[in-house]
Amino acid sequence: MLTPLFAGLGLGFSLIVAIGAQNLFVLRQGMRREHLLPVVAVCAVSDAVLILLGVSGIGLVLQAVPWLIVVARWAGAAFLIGYGVFAVRRAMRPSGETLRATAASPAAPDADATSIRSGSTAGARTVGTGTAVGTPTTAATRTSLAAALLTCLALTWLNPHVYLDTVFLLGSVASTHGDGRWSFAIGACIASVVWFSALGFGARSLGRWLDTPRAWRVLDAVIAVVMFAIALSLVLPH
Repeated sequence: MLTPLFAGLGLGFSLIVAIGAQNLFVLRQGMRREHLLPVVAVCAVSDAVLILLGVSGIGLVLQAVPWLIVVARWAGAAFLIGYGVFAVRRAMRPSGETLRATAASPAAPDADATSIRSGSTAGARTVGTGTAVGTPTTAATRTSLAAALLTCLALTWLNPHVYLDTVFLLGSVASTHGDGRWSFAIGACIASVVWFSALGFGARSLGRWLDTPRAWRVLDAVIAVVMFAIALSLVLPH
């Protein structure tokens, strides 16, 4: 049973370790230290559900209704374009976002709150109030947990490439392992958990390069280009 397990682990890593909308979102959340654990959990659980669906044979059922993939392709492209537009706006009109450690003393826990709060907008939470000494934070508005999770879910479930990789490809390869297909699925699920955890929590160490608004503008510009490129690849004839 170990052979299917490692086969699933290897194929899972080979498919998931690539620059994509989902990975970039997790990377950005990790750099911002923002709702990281829930985002990583949503990505890993979503992948596991899709992998198990593929191994169970649901991929064969979906092949009988190809119009579902067409709908998902256009819906995913529309969402990615919208997300890319927001990234362009952030790059062109930065809010002064940086990543730094607060230096507020216990006697003045709100020392940095004014500067952080100045960049806030309606419906967004501010950071800084009561922040412990040396705690990393972003000097800009924070995305709500609900918004972060909804974006993560959309980037995952509205992306046809996810279905092709997990439901169809992994499901097809798993079927070649016979009774070991569930061990194969477990290996692929482990790869997903390890990758998203490493990507998200590892991104926190990149904070020293994101201590200026310019660095965030460059990051958002890269995100926008990737989002537009993926959206284009979804709608162009294959």
